[in-house]
Amino acid sequence: MRTAREAARLLAQALLRGPFEEEALVHRAAELATPPRRWVRPCVRRLIQAWSAAHRPTPRWVQTFLLRDPRFLQRWSTLHAPPLGATPSEMAPAQGAPSTWRIPALTTPEQLAAWLDVSFDALSARADCRGREARTLDGPMRNYRYTWKGKRSGDARLIESPKPQLRELQRRVLHHILNAIPPHEAAHGFRLGRSVVTFTAPHVRKRVVVRLDLKDFFPSVSGARIWALFYTAGYPDAVARQLAGLCWNAAPDDIWRDFPGTLPAAHSQLALARRYRDAHLPQGAPTSPALANLVAFRLDARLTGLANSASASYTRYADDLLFSGDDAFGRTADRFIGQVAAIVNDEGFRVHARKTRIMRQGVRQMAAGVVLNERPNIPRRDYEMLKAMLHRAWRAGPQPLPGQSMTTYRAHLAGKIAWAAQLNPRRGEKLQYIFEQIAWPAPPGESQHDITGA
Repeated sequence: MRTAREAARLLAQALLRGPFEEEALVHRAAELATPPRRWVRPCVRRLIQAWSAAHRPTPRWVQTFLLRDPRFLQRWSTLHAPPLGATPSEMAPAQGAPSTWRIPALTTPEQLAAWLDVSFDALSARADCRGREARTLDGPMRNYRYTWKGKRSGDARLIESPKPQLRELQRRVLHHILNAIPPHEAAHGFRLGRSVVTFTAPHVRKRVVVRLDLKDFFPSVSGARIWALFYTAGYPDAVARQLAGLCWNAAPDDIWRDFPGTLPAAHSQLALARRYRDAHLPQGAPTSPALANLVAFRLDARLTGLANSASASYTRYADDLLFSGDDAFGRTADRFIGQVAAIVNDEGFRVHARKTRIMRQGVRQMAAGVVLNERPNIPRRDYEMLKAMLHRAWRAGPQPLPGQSMTTYRAHLAGKIAWAAQLNPRRGEKLQYIFEQIAWPAPPGESQHDITGA
């Protein structure tokens, strides 16, 4: 070993190959130390005493500690590289809830590749741990396809869609790892058994409803936070980096040529470009919604605590934050919003100030397309428009939009009816009755009898 920094890095990696407990740490450190090893245990004890947090220390933190420890600085030159038969890495989840997560034990990148049923070279090509995607020219070597979607505000959202091979690996990570880690109870988006209905239900018939929106929610989740989640779950650093590399993306600069919105001010544009260029959570990957919920766990916990202190309710659906309470809550709503914004900023997100709303009972209280004043309900205007659309299809025959197939058009209407019925069963029944009277043409190879069931 040529320098103290290199020695500290190797020792930090060895120490963190398993549980952060004194005997295990001493054993792993002793494998690198030449006799006499009397300095090892006191150094380990000082390390444990310095780290009082519940989560796992990072390799960088341990390395920094060692470089400040007087005994290590005296003895680092006596360390050697780990022997061939060194103690193998173990799963080492953080204290508390992570130790209960039923996730597959994968302690080396080679094990991860075998679990994903790909070669190690294929895993390395798909797990972008070094930001290769940002430097790769448009073509088959890229792992993502990029599409800008404009917003009514003049801004735009970047959809980063993984190509089939990467998408398949992400789905395996989602189903077997991420879905086994519970998000905070306040999170209602992208969860089995949760929906917009459960998101809005606690806020029905409340005197005051406060709605806030998080700006650039997905790209605001940095690669470091994605790695930290897998590391906290217990995966060794090398495995956590490979898993994070499968789930994050660093977008290339040339995507900005196709930006369809009104470009923001120069400094804002630069910040937005940097956020996409750095490793972040790509909107379009199957793992991203679950990861966003898990990374936002502490945000949800802090906002729940703030809401409880104000005798208010709190729920979150993706980037929508909803609070509600009585008149006393309403009198402090402005100050409360400032406190929410401070917590959001502290957790690495930003509040979209222009979308913040304070809705009192005298006006229509609405969130996520649901009216909250008396009961969860579809807005009357939306209901009347859908009913008119169904009447036209009943009287004049269904007429899909240009480029839309009859099957897609029918599924679109059926989905809207199901949404209305979920909020207001009586209205849903009326819409469903009209839908069933429409003379839908039979797809090729099927008769009208097959379609209607008559």
